[in-house]
Amino acid sequence: MSEVTSALLAGAIVLALVLHLAWQARTSRNRASALAVEQGQIRTVIADAADVSDGTAGVTTWQGSWNSQRVQVRTIVDTLATRKLPARWLSVSVTEEVAVPATFDMMMRPGSPTTFSNFDHLEHTLPKAPGFPAEAVLRTDRRAARFPQGLIASHIEIFAEGRAKELLITPNGVRIVWLLAEAERARYGVFRQAEFGGATLDPSLIERLLVSASALRDAINKNERQAA
Repeated sequence: MSEVTSALLAGAIVLALVLHLAWQARTSRNRASALAVEQGQIRTVIADAADVSDGTAGVTTWQGSWNSQRVQVRTIVDTLATRKLPARWLSVSVTEEVAVPATFDMMMRPGSPTTFSNFDHLEHTLPKAPGFPAEAVLRTDRRAARFPQGLIASHIEIFAEGRAKELLITPNGVRIVWLLAEAERARYGVFRQAEFGGATLDPSLIERLLVSASALRDAINKNERQAA
């Protein structure tokens, strides 16, 4: 290899490194800015929302209070290789006591593992009562557990829209997971970069999910009190 060729190759490597570092710096600034914007959007619904993220890559978590209930909002970037495209999920939870005997997990169109759920680790599949979507699969962690399925089915209208993915009910709360966006196919296919086209959190969506989760929790607890 001639000295000229070696010099050109070294220059190309240095240029590539500089461009990569510049891209990383720009990406970091953009993420920090987007995080600040999203926190502001969340606080229009949950005034005292605080970022309690634990540093897990792709996961941001806020906690606060809404309508005198403890709640949690989380965004998750799912880049598992089993997915055709990376996805960004919104998880909204009411983290208050629920009168159920075990975990009840409804997953829409389960096909591959996810990073936001333990659905695949639940051993027992439940028979579905009338009213649940055809694409839904129900699981629990206790074979003998009984749930007010008819009541639950009457409170999941939001799942008819196609973007709601999971309903989780445990003695500690109710969670709904919603598909915010899938990665841009062209960019991911060429650069393996998960970009979501500027998809941001919609305060009205957060509130709708909180209202739905809270109404279901209230209905379950009321039903349990009346049965006692």
